[in-house]
Amino acid sequence: MSRCGACGCFGEVLTRKGILEAGMLSKILSTLANCFRVPELKSRLLFTLGLLTVCRVVAMIPLPGLNGAALTQFLQEVQRNSGGNSLISMYSLFTGGALERCALGALGIMPYISATIIIQLLGAVVPSLSKLAREEGGRMKIVQYSRYLTLVLCLGQGFAMALGWENPQSIPGFSSFQDRLVIMEPIWWYRIQTVVLLTAGTMLLVWLGEQITERGIGNGVSLIITIGILARLPQTASGVYYMFRPAGGGDGKNIFHALILLGLLVAVVAAVIAVTQAQRKIPVQYAQRSVGRKVVPGGSSFMPLRVNAAGVMPIIFAQAILMFPEKLLITLGGRFDQLAFLKSLGTAIAYGKAPYLMMEAAMIIFFSYFWVATIFNEIQIADDLKKYGGYIPGVRPGQATSDFLHWTMSRITLAGAVFLATIAILPIILYRILDVPLDVASFFGGTSILITVGVLLDTLRQLESFLVMRHYDGFLKKGRVRGRF
Repeated sequence: MSRCGACGCFGEVLTRKGILEAGMLSKILSTLANCFRVPELKSRLLFTLGLLTVCRVVAMIPLPGLNGAALTQFLQEVQRNSGGNSLISMYSLFTGGALERCALGALGIMPYISATIIIQLLGAVVPSLSKLAREEGGRMKIVQYSRYLTLVLCLGQGFAMALGWENPQSIPGFSSFQDRLVIMEPIWWYRIQTVVLLTAGTMLLVWLGEQITERGIGNGVSLIITIGILARLPQTASGVYYMFRPAGGGDGKNIFHALILLGLLVAVVAAVIAVTQAQRKIPVQYAQRSVGRKVVPGGSSFMPLRVNAAGVMPIIFAQAILMFPEKLLITLGGRFDQLAFLKSLGTAIAYGKAPYLMMEAAMIIFFSYFWVATIFNEIQIADDLKKYGGYIPGVRPGQATSDFLHWTMSRITLAGAVFLATIAILPIILYRILDVPLDVASFFGGTSILITVGVLLDTLRQLESFLVMRHYDGFLKKGRVRGRF
């Protein structure tokens, strides 16, 4: 190793650091190469990539009878002027841009996600669904119910979307749209054809997602959403190029701004990874018990409680609700003279202003606790522990265990909720205050970064398990990639 003549050690440190970085890079490359040496893993990877390509094709095929080019140009203007705070912007994010193109997959996978959420919420209030979920084979029936509900939602949302494209001026925010979208006659044939094609596109995406889950790598529905988000990377790259364009002016940013943004991106991704994988391990001790003529020995284990158990749902709920108050107050204040003060109130809570950020943060914290309350049943967990002879050391079984789990989950949920609120308002601060383009700022937080990081971690866990089963080294030298669930 080389040594520096000035201090005698600096050169050695740099050399060791370079060797370490080169070794890590070579390990990652060799691990990726090992993924294609395992026949089963190779077939799963190629199968997943093939179906994801089909999903992107579905998002590109335009629907017949519509002037998609005019709508694409107008929607880009709407998203630019609204700062991304519109229902169209959020829906376009989950459809991978298919909505902007009037494509076959314009409904995206959202009807299936909505159906799954509805069934899950009903399971918390309908005893029969909750009981069915715990029975053998009950999960398959619940999935089947979700598919039926998805079909109903697709028909309803498809018909509403067809009517919206037929009369775009009636949609809030589309009053300035002058072009005619529907170029097909008769009008009822256009409606029936559009509803059928949109429903078929969504059900095809659902089927492809299930095939990826069964025969591919990771959760298929999550991968479809992630690939739609990553499809916006070229648009983001063009925004970054415009910011730092050396010739032609750009946005007045220099190399120091670029370094700051790069460091912020690394810090945000690292924080999201840390919080996504963070969990509180509750020790559980099992006593020795008799099952028939067999004696089951006791043992110790732990119960993982995730810090961010709610995932990305609180941000989606909060942003979806906050899209309407501003427009509703401004509309009422403009139409009725007696309610003119509502117009100024709507302007005060406009997107990006301090009251809006405070309301969004408060709603994210509220929905974090609401969502955790629907998916985490501490009473059932305490009863199951007592049933199988398990207990938490230092805590009595039964009601005391339930209270302890409720108290613990409430504390760690607060940390996860505050983190979600910070991640949600970070892109707004970058866009409104630091003048970062919207396409670039959206990758520094919000739903995009949370979904992408979570799905990629889950995919790495799947690859890690396949490699370890075949006696190959995984992506990490020590430890394993923990899953999201």
